[in-house]
Amino acid sequence: MLRDSARIQEADAAYLNAKFADDPNFVKIEPIYDEEDAITALGRIVGMPYRHSFQPLPGVTATFLDAGHILGSAEVVLDLDVHGARRRLVFSGDLGRKGLPIIRDPEYPEHPIDYVVMESTYGDRLHANVDEMRGDLARVINETVARGGKVIVPAFAVGRTQELLHSLGILAREGRLPRVPVFVDSPLALNVTEVFKLHPECFDAEARASLESNGDIFGAETVRFVSSRAESMALNDLAGPAVIIAAAGMAEAGRILHHLRHHVGDERNTILIVGFMAQHTLGRRLQEGRARVKIWGVERDLRARVEVLSSFSAHADRNDLIAFASACGVTPRFFLVHGEPDQQEPLSAELRRRGHRVEVPIRGQTVELA
Repeated sequence: MLRDSARIQEADAAYLNAKFADDPNFVKIEPIYDEEDAITALGRIVGMPYRHSFQPLPGVTATFLDAGHILGSAEVVLDLDVHGARRRLVFSGDLGRKGLPIIRDPEYPEHPIDYVVMESTYGDRLHANVDEMRGDLARVINETVARGGKVIVPAFAVGRTQELLHSLGILAREGRLPRVPVFVDSPLALNVTEVFKLHPECFDAEARASLESNGDIFGAETVRFVSSRAESMALNDLAGPAVIIAAAGMAEAGRILHHLRHHVGDERNTILIVGFMAQHTLGRRLQEGRARVKIWGVERDLRARVEVLSSFSAHADRNDLIAFASACGVTPRFFLVHGEPDQQEPLSAELRRRGHRVEVPIRGQTVELA
């Protein structure tokens, strides 16, 4: 992932530097990090298991708990020596939801807790029930195939793509899908799927049972991973219905842009949104159903149907976040981060109503732990 994001940054910087090279007021853009930096960082990473305490610094004991968001996601519990007193700080990271396929549910940290830095991505929103995800997916695919169209899915290479493949395999085995080709157009997703296969110890009971019964929980017969650029481009000339899953998840970069460019104008097709779309991204504009969307600087009519399946979201929703906060108790001081104001403000109000001390930090704010 680090190398992939570094390449995207380098490509974006090169494009903008070339585009504005003749502008005397333009300041040349340097990527935050490049691929060589990513490789250097990878050489310094040391894996640590969940629930195994270690000391990254004198006076600091860290423990990772399963956040249940994506494979390997973690809450960080820090036991700190603050002026001779013990303080516990919990950083939620991205929290998952109960009942998501493949990975285990989020864990709750032990008391006493003094500070909680908690995400708030969906602080005022409820997702559709996880139990509805496969039925919704089958409906979208069947309806699109009946129109003779394609289902185009912007999906994160980590987590969302594997959930989709797992669900597609189950639906196919249950006979709830037509025999339609599924293309995963992302070399990173292929690599990540192989990493998933190496870590069944992180799977939940349902996924482990499926693995024992079927051998491969990501390998429906009609699934094909696309690696080369030539194979990816050839998909644009593919005749007949198909499902194309491609990165990036918010449709801001990567191969998904090629497929959206070729398919947004056809009313037979469906753009399937299965994850969070941040403000000012192409994914958000698609989700909002804009009449026209800009792809690579060109305005295009959005005639394809847009479907949003929030049941696939891997982020905790309002109720999940409130449950996590409640599990931490009313004693801690809460800081809400990683969220847009329209989600943070209602969540902070509700948590205060329940007796929690809550703050929404602003950029650059410093807090001293007492």
